[in-house]
Amino acid sequence: MAHWEIIKETNEKVQLNKPLLIEGLPGIGNVGKVAVDFLIEELKAKKLCTFFSHKFPHTVFVGENNLIDMPKLEIYYKKFANSSNSAKTNNKRDLLLLAGDIQPIDEESCYTFCEEIIKIAKEYNCTEIITTGGIGLQTVPEKPRVYCTSNDSKLLKEYATTKLLVEADIYGIVGPIVGISGILLGLGKMRGMKGVALLAETFAHPLYLGIKGGKEVLRVLEDKYHFGINLKKMSREIGEVEKELIQRTKALLTDHHKGATAGAKALGKEAGYIG
Repeated sequence: MAHWEIIKETNEKVQLNKPLLIEGLPGIGNVGKVAVDFLIEELKAKKLCTFFSHKFPHTVFVGENNLIDMPKLEIYYKKFANSSNSAKTNNKRDLLLLAGDIQPIDEESCYTFCEEIIKIAKEYNCTEIITTGGIGLQTVPEKPRVYCTSNDSKLLKEYATTKLLVEADIYGIVGPIVGISGILLGLGKMRGMKGVALLAETFAHPLYLGIKGGKEVLRVLEDKYHFGINLKKMSREIGEVEKELIQRTKALLTDHHKGATAGAKALGKEAGYIG
């Protein structure tokens, strides 16, 4: 069993109202990471705990201050004031947000990490998991579609509505869902915890940042749960970055080889598996 050291990051006694656990770790296009990092910043979420393991990649990052940073896996929390008392915010459940800049590097540590996450979620009376990721296409999608899958048929129907613009007919569109975003749902089912994965189309290239896909995932979450996030602000903040990405993507498209795809076909385009 991989050993996980869990460091508590708050002295506050945290009590949450029917929290949702939302996961957003690196993967194809970093779609989930883009979405959850923005949620953490926009909602000013507080850090609950951090994780350390000798199963982390043997890598450190050099920051803008020229000093090194260890890889991070963290859980944040967000309490919405009076969320349980207001009729208007009756649906505004508190949040646990799983973020970081890596995923566990092997199968065993992926499973043991997910077991730790489910244990923590249950400590805070969380009964529902939302994982996020990207569906890798061979071209850049102009308006990425969001697909969903679930470990519970009733929960799947809640998301697969015309109002949310989420597509649930996902069989044959993607291959296996690899990593935390898949295993959390699989283990969640075994441990009595419902879950759904929101997967947005993105460009399957390691240097591409799936900002549009991340924004579409956030749109679905905002439409369903009304967290109060400002998606227009996200558009403004990424405007300049996006211009650079478009130029970079054009260059990448000229020499991007079409070899590695592990999914089925999406409207004539090859779709990669979820990372």
